Amino acid sequence: MTIEDLLAREAIRDVMAKYTTAGDRLRVDDFVSCFTEDAVMESEHVPDERAFRYEGREAIRAWQARWLAGEGGTHGATFVRHHLSTSKIDLTGPDSARARTYWVAWTDIGPDHAGYYLDTFRKVEGQWLIAHRRVRMDWEADGSLFKSAVANTRPG
Repeated sequence: MTIEDLLAREAIRDVMAKYTTAGDRLRVDDFVSCFTEDAVMESEHVPDERAFRYEGREAIRAWQARWLAGEGGTHGATFVRHHLSTSKIDLTGPDSARARTYWVAWTDIGPDHAGYYLDTFRKVEGQWLIAHRRVRMDWEADGSLFKSAVANTRPG
């Protein structure tokens, strides 16, 4: 492993942390800046009525703007904290990488839902960005405050 490899992995970890904190705090511009212009963000392993797929940075921005506006009564949480844990990052080229990262979201009820991200990263103009994120849900609490949130933030 080279110094360049270590620097790339750390830059990717930084993007993951920025995504998580920006999303939890509804900082839309910071959240969207984690993605390439042509990024895809989609769900996996959720019921069809809660599945989502957003293509392109502007579609991701519009989705986050709906969360910020509280459209559809997104959820009843007074706080959301996504915690990242194990993350395996594989550099696949000088400007590309894949990662698998486990996460759990905490809300007012405690552990609310959990899963992992399957990511493809691309280095664009010297900056590592998410090119494709699959959000895999493995578990949710019976009383999860997010059960209707994704469906409630779909476009009209």
